[in-house]
Amino acid sequence: MNARKGFQVVAGVTLAVSIGTAIVAGGIYAAGGRFNTSKSLALGLYWITDAPVNKGAYVMVCPPERQVFLDARERGYIDAGFCPGNFGHLMKKILAAKGDTISVTSQGVTVNGEVLPYSKPIAADGVGRPLPQLSSERYTLGESELLLMSDSSPTSFDGRYFGPITRGQVTSVIRPVLTWKGE
Repeated sequence: MNARKGFQVVAGVTLAVSIGTAIVAGGIYAAGGRFNTSKSLALGLYWITDAPVNKGAYVMVCPPERQVFLDARERGYIDAGFCPGNFGHLMKKILAAKGDTISVTSQGVTVNGEVLPYSKPIAADGVGRPLPQLSSERYTLGESELLLMSDSSPTSFDGRYFGPITRGQVTSVIRPVLTWKGE
């Protein structure tokens, strides 16, 4: 087989595999599968469920159009996407809800006096840009407020930087299907 013919075979196989992968991924997405590739949650496949929006649930959220999220998108912490304001969805865990008292301290985010794992605020991102710093005052979450955090990464862009959001921002409750630890 000459080099040109060999290249054509490899190119054809590569194209077929790429098309097949796109079809499978599209089918998974259409059926309710969502892939997480960020540090916010364990890497892997999550599935949209009809579970209620409760404390402890994993959720997909459209960020509100606030300056902290505009800055986050500009810096690459959030992708562009199909949410209002051209934001991509965030995937987080609800770690505080109605009636919980939260505070962001130098040791980490507290919920009802308990420090959450992986929640210590960082002053600057990986390239030295300052991160938003929230007030350390205690705050009790209202009827529709949620605190969304990572449960797996100390460097996630989460509630320690943007504060509470409302239930109306939640688009889906998701559950992990196949996940693994990232680096």
